[in-house]
Parts: sequence; structure tokens; C-alpha cells
Amino acid sequence: MTYGSRLVMKDLSFRVRGGEIFVIMGGSGSGKSTLLKHLIGLKKPAEGSILFGGEDFGEADGKVRKGILRRMGVLYQNGALWSGLTLAENVALPLEEYTSLGPEAVGEVVSLKLALVGLRGFESYYPAEISGGMRKRAALARAVAVDPEVLFFDEPSSGLDPITASRLDDLILQLRASLGTTIVMVSHDLASIFKIADRALFLDMNEKTMTALGSPVEMRENPPSAEVHRFLTRSSEVDVPPSALFREGTYNE
Repeated sequence: MTYGSRLVMKDLSFRVRGGEIFVIMGGSGSGKSTLLKHLIGLKKPAEGSILFGGEDFGEADGKVRKGILRRMGVLYQNGALWSGLTLAENVALPLEEYTSLGPEAVGEVVSLKLALVGLRGFESYYPAEISGGMRKRAALARAVAVDPEVLFFDEPSSGLDPITASRLDDLILQLRASLGTTIVMVSHDLASIFKIADRALFLDMNEKTMTALGSPVEMRENPPSAEVHRFLTRSSEVDVPPSALFREGTYNE
């Protein structure tokens, strides 16, 4: 991954398993959100490829690309709701774009999705009229509007108080359980990472590559490097011996 001539990350190689919650973590400026932009097709890798169900997303033609996008849902860090549209109109957008449903059917799905995230009765509200946590939930309702196979979240708990953030984590777990959705999430929130992540990828900004992949709990207990230890414990210690336990196979079942 590059920005012009500046290298952001190299030698990234990983697979996201169906039905898991996969977290991309690392310090500020490590390239977490940049990696997410590559995964959802907003940027093309300088080298390498991104395969979605076996299809090369970056090289796909328009029809194939649209089909892949139809299988994704995205929750951006600030929610990215259209301020001039009601919550119902925001959630309806992907349904109108990617389905052939009529207005009545779209309305029924919108009501269902808003109810799913605890916003029944708020269909006619505008984003500015509700709290930050409610806006995140409304954006989540829009992200799951077309029942995507994979959901991508960029710092979903950013800007939320700890209680609201924990409730959002609970909602994400409920959605995964009820819909069977695969979730890929960028996060630096340790409480959230330890609560919901099945596996996590650590991006080391000094090494400019991934240096850990596996269970966050196991990484914390057996840190593969000082950087991983510091990140997962919020420690400022310098001398932390690597456990040398990190290998992709070490943390797998």
C-alpha cells in the first residue's frame, strides 16, 4: 500500500474466514484505515491483489465489481449519513440502488432494519436530531440493508462513551449471530477488541508490515513483539522479550 512514493505497508498476506469478526489493529498512522479502503475497493494496491470469494476485486470489470459491492456493507467512522435525508431515506438508499424492490417493500425493509438496531419509531428523524450513538446505529442499519455477506467497520466506537460503545459491541455480536455476517473491523479500542474479535491483525508502523495475526487474548498473554505488547496492554515498557510464538498456525485451531 502506498501514497505516491511513500510506502505505507508491504508484505500483507492474510485470509478472513467466513462468519468471523476480524479486527485490523495498530497504532495511529499504521495504515489501518488505508487497508480498509483497499479492502472495500476505494484504493488499489500498488502491488498484489485482493480476492473476494475468489474474484480479483481490483481487476474486476464493472459488472463483476458491482456484484462484489452488492455483497458488502460499510460503516464509516463518522457514520457518513446524509444530513439532508431522514434515517428511513438513508437506509433506503442501498435498497434503491442494488435491488428491484418497490417503494412499499423498501419501506418495510427499512422499518425492519431500523428496528433491528433499536431505532423503531425514528424513521422520520434527521441525523442532527439524534445522538452520536444513535447515528452509529442508523449507519449500521444502512450497512446491513441489503443483507451483505461481509460488513466493514472503521472505528465503530470512535467518539462514543464506554457504555454506548459496549452496547454497540453487543449489537455487532447480535448481528453476527442472527445474520451470520462476516465482519472486518478497524479498531484501537482494546475493550471492544477483546470483547468481540475472533482474530486480529497487527500492523506495525515501524516495520511497515503485519507482525501478528491471531487471537488478541493470546497475543496479550504471549506477545510476539514489544510493539504488540505495548499496544495490547497500553504499556510504555521498552524491554519486552518476544515470545516467538507468533506464526499464523500458532493461533489457528
